[in-house]
Amino acid sequence: MFLSTKKCEGIGKCVEECPTQAIRIIDGKAFSCITCGACAEACPNSAIFKNKYGGFVVDRAKCNACGVCEMTCPVNNIKIEDGVVKGICARCGICVDACPINARADAQDVIEERQLKFLESLNLTIQPGSRVEKEEENVKRINICTDPDNCTLCGRCEYYCPTGALMVDIDSEGKCTDCRICEDVCPVGAIKDGIIDEKKCTLCLKCVTECPNKAIYIEDFKIKIRNFEEGEETTGSIVSCLNCGLCAEACTHGALRVIEGKLRYDPTLCEECNTMECLDVCPVGTLRLSDDPDRRIQGFCVSCGKCVQSCDVNKARILKTVEWDGSVTEDCVSCGICSEICPKGAITLRRGSIDVDLEKCILCEKCAIHCPMNAIPRTATVKKSIKEGFSFVQDKLCMNCKLCTKICPEEAIKEDSEGKMVVDDSKCTYCGACSNACPARAIILEREFEVSE
Repeated sequence: MFLSTKKCEGIGKCVEECPTQAIRIIDGKAFSCITCGACAEACPNSAIFKNKYGGFVVDRAKCNACGVCEMTCPVNNIKIEDGVVKGICARCGICVDACPINARADAQDVIEERQLKFLESLNLTIQPGSRVEKEEENVKRINICTDPDNCTLCGRCEYYCPTGALMVDIDSEGKCTDCRICEDVCPVGAIKDGIIDEKKCTLCLKCVTECPNKAIYIEDFKIKIRNFEEGEETTGSIVSCLNCGLCAEACTHGALRVIEGKLRYDPTLCEECNTMECLDVCPVGTLRLSDDPDRRIQGFCVSCGKCVQSCDVNKARILKTVEWDGSVTEDCVSCGICSEICPKGAITLRRGSIDVDLEKCILCEKCAIHCPMNAIPRTATVKKSIKEGFSFVQDKLCMNCKLCTKICPEEAIKEDSEGKMVVDDSKCTYCGACSNACPARAIILEREFEVSE
């Protein structure tokens, strides 16, 4: 909840700015909804729901102004005026910014501040020889990652991965990427550093058939390699399994399991499945159907380390412990995509930030992959952006609180000459910040994502 600290002088700016009229002045102090949720539990029409900020919102399309919420509110904060329910806090946070003397605050922040002051007041000292350690709160995942600074997109790791957990896509097909696979497969050692020893070459064509990028060909009884022109560079992308375990959780027949932190697959159990739900949950898209008759799926990392061994020159594939403490950068605009996309329900929105339940988070990185502001750290090389969308303000539900205009990072929502809130499609990026913040649930939003890098 949001509360008034001892600084409060009853100025009333928070009352004026609150879009849901959830704050009132009592005995010279600002008092507001405590977001206990009693109204939501009591509503016979299920018209009150908890939003992604941890506050509560009234769905005016369902509400019939029966008054049960008003009678249930333990602090008598809810009132109904002209058929509209008011007095319920949506945790938008506008009151905090509105207070000219910084007397409004998030209750959790106040608690943490008081705890810190209490510890400081104890004036504890560390005795010689003693050891005091504080374990940082974070979530961890161990997997093999790609170092983009060292990766040359040669495709060597993809070739040697036994389960197809790596996908390398380059823009220049038919050109040599120095993967050296031809050197490995040549039975007579006729290829070295991209040069063919014609005296040794037996024209067995093994190099031609095995070249991942179709850069080797035969001409006039000679093996030739098609190289890049001077100044030309390899461009493209590499994507690999994150070992997050979402596919194992979705597998209805137990064919995919996480055993001692590693993915394991039993194809005999996979044959019984008809839904293949595991394919839909993969955050990076490496899990896919297989052409191999002995198994139905591929694209899951079994942590064998073959890619690390094969990347013996550039050292771009590394075993890494990925950690996250739930923090985001200042670029966060509270658009809510991370909360919507999180498969574990681990993210709750705050204004300008997010709260992450680290006990629920499995570091699948779906939030980071879809974040339009790149405010969440990620190791995945794949990134998705909003391709197109649709945003519309429903006049019948709009309370004209103008919260959407204040929170929109692109200033794409304005009030027209008739006092209605309208969306400027030429500016809107369909991030969803307005939709998540709207206390009346008056904004319709749809969006479509696409891989951007």
